[in-house]
Parts: sequence; structure tokens; C-alpha cells
Amino acid sequence: MAHGELVVDVRRRLPGRGAWLHRDPECLAKAERKRAFPRALRVAGPVDVSAVRNTLAELVTEE
Repeated sequence: MAHGELVVDVRRRLPGRGAWLHRDPECLAKAERKRAFPRALRVAGPVDVSAVRNTLAELVTEE
């Protein structure tokens, strides 16, 4: 995570904490509603999930 923005690591190679997410857009919406990312990543304050949303949209359209 860089400056409050989540980074998608599809290859699972980046160091540090991570959070798993299903390829279901509703799963992302639920995680946002429950503020799950700051808790899972142990960060204070809000996080920008736009990169996750964009990557998830791309993955879903590929299927």
C-alpha cells in the first residue's frame, strides 16, 4: 500500500501484509461497507480501493 492506496498483487509477490478478496464485485462492496481493508492491513484511516475496483472489473470481464 502506498500513501493510502491499495495495490493489487495478482502474482502474490509483493512484501508486506495482504488481504484476500474473492473475484466477486459484491465481496469488494461488502469489504468496503465493513471497513475491512484498514483492519486487515492494520492501517489507520481510509484507504483508496480504486485500483482494486478497476482490476476486479477487468478480471470479471475476462471470465
